[in-house]
Amino acid sequence: MARIFITGSTDGLGRAAAQSLIDNGHEVIVHARTTDRLAAVKDLLDRGATSVVGDLSDIEQTRDVADQVNRSGPLDSVVHNAGVLSGAHIFQVNVLAPYLLTALVHRPRRLIYLSSGMHRGGRATLSGIDWSGQAPQVSYSDSKLYVTALAVAVARLWPDVLSNAVDPGWVPTKMGGPSAPDDLRLGHLTQAWLATSNDPEAQTSGGYWHHQQRTKAHPAVYDHEFQNDLLSRLASVTGERIA
Repeated sequence: MARIFITGSTDGLGRAAAQSLIDNGHEVIVHARTTDRLAAVKDLLDRGATSVVGDLSDIEQTRDVADQVNRSGPLDSVVHNAGVLSGAHIFQVNVLAPYLLTALVHRPRRLIYLSSGMHRGGRATLSGIDWSGQAPQVSYSDSKLYVTALAVAVARLWPDVLSNAVDPGWVPTKMGGPSAPDDLRLGHLTQAWLATSNDPEAQTSGGYWHHQQRTKAHPAVYDHEFQNDLLSRLASVTGERIA
């Protein structure tokens, strides 16, 4: 049995992954933006899941989420699933929060970061960003390029951790919309597999995965200079460094 923390797990892919993992006998910590949102996972809590609460668009609440998780005990895996498609908080939720939680949550054996095929349309530059966190000029594609680079950078810097990024496909969630053509089950299957499986392929690191197939990401994702610049800037914003 593994112990897994999943951000943004009250609906969509996060909830589907949490339910699948519980079905398979694992212990899951679900995350909700507010206490009211926990009603959406009451059935999972009734089945033994535990919960943490905090708004990942707020840096101090993100710190508190990390504290809540650390107080609950050691983890085997973290799935950085939470994300937003539009609005003023793309940078904070999609990039800053995964970085800060990576830095603050006691290091697990496995880390999974939700990317998107849209990351290939992201701009491989870090100029012009308001690194104070108010960054409406960062697009969804930009944010997914950055978080994919983060996943691969962590794999390089932490050889004792399996760190991977996942493209779940365009699936029918609140974010993807009801007409999305991909299979929701396949969308969350890879996250759960990377978080728990003993398959040799699932025990590799630094990958970009789509439906359990390792594929190539944007070239900037593998650029050490780009990775290091990203990490340096995120460390400057948060005051936390990934050593």
